[in-house]
Amino acid sequence: VEKKKFGKPYTIIEGIDEKSIDMKALVKMLKSKLACGGTVKNGKIELQGEHKQNIKKVLEEYGFPPESIEIQ
Repeated sequence: VEKKKFGKPYTIIEGIDEKSIDMKALVKMLKSKLACGGTVKNGKIELQGEHKQNIKKVLEEYGFPPESIEIQ
């Protein structure tokens, strides 16, 4: 989680292989499930707000193996 414009928190997701995953489809699903805004920039997904609590469960539902998800 980083602070960006106006001190608002952003959840950053990185380390996803852009060649094997459709990043635009993934960010669209994340925005829908987490009810937030978001974008893809420089191979990273930026979601508005702090979503550390829910992101692992949502990524697992999308098909990511639990052992590959690291929350910091």
